[in-house]
Amino acid sequence: MRLLLIRHGQTPSNVKHLLDTAVPGAALTPLGERQAAALPEALAGERIGALYASTLIRTQLTAAPLADRTGLEVRVRDGIRELTAGDLEMRGDAEAVETYMRTVFAWSAGDVELRMPGGENGVEALRRLDAVVEEAAGSGVQTVAMVSHGAAIRMWAAARAGNIDVDFAATHALDNTGVVILEGSPADGWRVRTWAGRPLGPEDDTPRTGGPMGEPLDGGTDGGTEG
Repeated sequence: MRLLLIRHGQTPSNVKHLLDTAVPGAALTPLGERQAAALPEALAGERIGALYASTLIRTQLTAAPLADRTGLEVRVRDGIRELTAGDLEMRGDAEAVETYMRTVFAWSAGDVELRMPGGENGVEALRRLDAVVEEAAGSGVQTVAMVSHGAAIRMWAAARAGNIDVDFAATHALDNTGVVILEGSPADGWRVRTWAGRPLGPEDDTPRTGGPMGEPLDGGTDGGTEG
């Protein structure tokens, strides 16, 4: 199966660098709406047979133009929502972001019993993400698109893909509407084919130090702190 993991468009909480992970969450900014509108053309070469979004409104708004172009129903699943921030919810200070980032990538590294302060642990997060991927794989569709969230995509890819590690996921930012494309299956494993448009292989760019959901720690020019 070919699996397209798409980060949602920009939200006001991205702009304010807030850990916004609770349902229903923020909607899209005008820029986020334009990013979502550009997705169908950007993915025109993909024969998408199923389209998923999380229970957070920003992913459904991002998926809507793809649904219009493809005629597919958006399958809303709670399992691919953002990794819950717990007690860190709606914080944007450096301490909160560092704690969130350290916890998320500890899960990718195998420390799945570690719990987000006031939130879920890695066992719970991976279980719900895996369940939606397994559902999609069991449908027999060859190419599936899932509009999800930066931390969820990066954490899951680092934990499940055989050809990237935690350092790669932690140092390669994923901008709003950035896409990670994997091939494989739950039974045989996964390999990342492209990360944000770049084929995986020898280093083709300089890795950026990333925050927990795709933003450079210096604030950068991508989507800002997600959640």
